[in-house]
Amino acid sequence: MNKKKVALICVHNSCRSQIAEALGKYLASDIFESYSAGTETKPRINQDTVRIMKETYGIDMEANSQHSKLITDIPDVDIAISMGCNVGCPFIGRAFDDNWGLDDPTGKSDDDFKAVIQRIEENIMELKKRLSESGVLRE
Repeated sequence: MNKKKVALICVHNSCRSQIAEALGKYLASDIFESYSAGTETKPRINQDTVRIMKETYGIDMEANSQHSKLITDIPDVDIAISMGCNVGCPFIGRAFDDNWGLDDPTGKSDDDFKAVIQRIEENIMELKKRLSESGVLRE
């Protein structure tokens, strides 16, 4: 099976999609390639995200060259997943294959961040399972 390229999208590409990219690379790089992007960028990845991911998984997102990127900065992908849009999902030139419906923890407590990170980990593992079993997102 060829590895699928998965885009993990949120508007600013600074928090949820960055977590998803890091966990996708950490937990599922044997099954799919993870790319995060947004329709806008921020100068830095959310620093609470960087800190908590390092504490929880030992992943140093900034040392691994993760940075806020636009959709045009990543390769063409096979699967596009929205992290969840509170007002409206960004247009990325194609339909999303899935929407994970995650609340943005920016400005909230560490417990809120950890809850979102846990849901992202579960979603990454479910996507890995689906792709390893069928080779496609939906059957």
